[in-house]
Amino acid sequence: MIEFQLNGEPVSVDLPADTPLLWIIREHFQLTGSKFGCGMGLCGACTMHVDGVASRSCILPIAAVAGKAVTTIEGLGSDENLHPVQEAWLEHNVPQCGYCQPGQIMSASALLASNPKPDDATIDAAMSGNICRCGTYPRIKKAIKSVAAVQHFDPATVSEPKVAGGES
Repeated sequence: MIEFQLNGEPVSVDLPADTPLLWIIREHFQLTGSKFGCGMGLCGACTMHVDGVASRSCILPIAAVAGKAVTTIEGLGSDENLHPVQEAWLEHNVPQCGYCQPGQIMSASALLASNPKPDDATIDAAMSGNICRCGTYPRIKKAIKSVAAVQHFDPATVSEPKVAGGES
């Protein structure tokens, strides 16, 4: 039995320890926001937070998250209370096809949690593992910079999962 926190709630699974986290989240917990892209941890579509760190869930065995906090795109914000990065994505009209955007948002929010005022080089480095076939990179960077520019931005709000219907 492997126990961990999922979007702020304690959960457990009795599945093979080498099963990728992505498949457990999508198939067992029915949270389908994180996407399967390459299956090799190279494209970033499957990005989730593990203890606040952007992690590629398609290659991360479930055993690696035992006792840790996993946050998916569903746990980052809610329809009623969007995360600042989600708000910026809407404000700057970032998505085109949208397939990669959950992973992009998770990487951007992890970056801002660890570095609330990143420079261009830091943004480029942090986001380099996320591929967008539509090429929305300029809008992604603009959205990240807009969140970083907000005077009252509190990095603590970036990595805390939001539980639907409740307080974080």
